[in-house]
Amino acid sequence: MSLDALKDRLPDYARDLKINLGVITGASSLTPRQHWGTAIAAALATRQREVIAAVTAAAAPHLDDVALRAARGAASVMAMNNVYYRFLHHLGEGNAYQALPARLRMQAIGNPGVDHLDFELWCLAVSAINGCGACV
Repeated sequence: MSLDALKDRLPDYARDLKINLGVITGASSLTPRQHWGTAIAAALATRQREVIAAVTAAAAPHLDDVALRAARGAASVMAMNNVYYRFLHHLGEGNAYQALPARLRMQAIGNPGVDHLDFELWCLAVSAINGCGACV
């Protein structure tokens, strides 16, 4: 499914969402890799198959396999980090869990295959969507 087809399926009351989906394909102050990697990571954070498929199709001409894998890795790593750190946040300061090691495997962060700035941008987008203030 294309982004345009996805937008066409939205009801009239979601006009702003249609407009915002259209922004994805517009000009950006980011590099194309940053722009489309952020779009992929953000789409994955929505967990909506049709959104993921539409954004992935639109991003295909702009991302090589390494960048696509890294954007997916950012979404994956931050999905688990966001759950864990939001949990700690909800428990509040001084809880016993904060003293324990997280024991989360995050090898993708150490060697994402792309510029670390790009990877961090994609992680930031996922954390913002997932509402993890600690990770943002």
